[in-house]
Amino acid sequence: MRPMRRLMLVFAATALGGCVNTRVQENIAQAMIDVGNELAGLRQDVATLQQTVDSLRMVAARQDTVIEHLATLAGLPLTHRP
Repeated sequence: MRPMRRLMLVFAATALGGCVNTRVQENIAQAMIDVGNELAGLRQDVATLQQTVDSLRMVAARQDTVIEHLATLAGLPLTHRP
């Protein structure tokens, strides 16, 4: 009988340990929602930064073109940097 009693105690301890407070589950769920919202905000920030970088690249390319035209009109040699 002793092995059976020991088995029952292990089973009971496992069953009771598996029970989680519903408040804890709600807090975990809310934390996961908050993490999702923060990630969405970060994605939006990254998209905004990417648009800004793309815009700055276009401005720099336009300025390079203007400088090349002015140098060509003035007859000055330009060295291109990679």
